[in-house]
Amino acid sequence: HEQLLKMMEERMMDVEQKLRLVKRLLQDKVNQLKEQLSKNTKADAMVKDLYVENAQLLKALEMTEQRQKTAERKNYLLEEKIANLNRIVKNLASPSFSS
Repeated sequence: HEQLLKMMEERMMDVEQKLRLVKRLLQDKVNQLKEQLSKNTKADAMVKDLYVENAQLLKALEMTEQRQKTAERKNYLLEEKIANLNRIVKNLASPSFSS
């Protein structure tokens, strides 16, 4: 009877030790998951900030491209005017040289 009682005590101690180990492992895992959650929260905030910044940069790029197109159109019109003025000057100068 005493031997059975001693075996049961040993088993209980073994089970308690295993439970403490499992509890420690679970606590480590909880701490690890809390840390990961914190990192994920920070990363999520950074992604949101980058999304907003990207939208602003895209808008600025669109505006810059529009300004470039406008400048190219104005440049083309100015080049046409210069060509027309050169033709007028050439036409005005031609009769002077022929007389």
